[in-house]
Amino acid sequence: MTEATIEVRGLRKRYGPLAAVDDLSFTVRPGRVTGFVGPNGAGKSTTMRVIMGLDRPDAGQALVSGRPYAQLPVPLCEIGALLDPAACHPGRSATDHLRWLAHTAGLPERRIAEVLTAVGLTDVARRPTGGYSLGMRQRLGIAVALLGDPPVLIFDEPVNGLDPQGIRWMRGLLNSLAAEGRAVLVSSHLMRELEGVADHLVVLSRGRAIADTTVAELIESVARGRVELRTERREEALAALTALGATVAVTGDDSLTVAGLPAERVARALAERSVPHRELGPHRPSLEEAYMEISREAVEFEPADLPFPGEVAP
Repeated sequence: MTEATIEVRGLRKRYGPLAAVDDLSFTVRPGRVTGFVGPNGAGKSTTMRVIMGLDRPDAGQALVSGRPYAQLPVPLCEIGALLDPAACHPGRSATDHLRWLAHTAGLPERRIAEVLTAVGLTDVARRPTGGYSLGMRQRLGIAVALLGDPPVLIFDEPVNGLDPQGIRWMRGLLNSLAAEGRAVLVSSHLMRELEGVADHLVVLSRGRAIADTTVAELIESVARGRVELRTERREEALAALTALGATVAVTGDDSLTVAGLPAERVARALAERSVPHRELGPHRPSLEEAYMEISREAVEFEPADLPFPGEVAP
């Protein structure tokens, strides 16, 4: 039996002079949630469209469980995807929308009720979807992805439009799908949502993968050599540490993160200036911090040439 995976191999896709995806390779493996992240224009949407057979690559290939999408015998039962929550006729009910999809794949009628219950749309299932909120359309798109009970799933910004309760539900759903042995790819701009869900990350920049690693390894690579401290005399601490060549980030009213000096040297520098401090130790960045660090040079559109928030360099 072929393992449930997504394999992207040497993928290239151009739109005129623009290289949307450039020699991209990565694998989404079963039993884990893989986060798919990068700045706007990095190539995420193009890659997902190629995987789903909606765009044809100029070179390379994207395989679902070892085969291109076009060669899957019953695609809905091999891979489910939420790419566009608005991909439903506004005059059609959720039930009817799912019914015609189920019919194309030879799925039983009961499966429609099962996925509507799973996403919490049973009470509004017969209402025209044109009156749905963004969050309700998101839930319908998730129901479509789950309809064929596929072993491979793609979700593009799945928490967009969901309220806090819906976001919590989505986290649990993603974790449960991976725990069942499915391969799950999730594209998101919300690092805080991925941090509690994703096991692995593929980070894109200008169509290329700049990181393909576990979440823990990514955070550790950014944390290495940094220390964190708390002090009531923040400005004096900043002056003392930057004078020694350290890069210091303000991370709170009384907290600083220091790069470029070991903890022992930080403590000595503050003692020499009689600056009291506490909780001096290794810094463990959030996933959002780690992502911002490695993708800082990859942002295509910036509002202004500003320093990294809170950062003071020598």
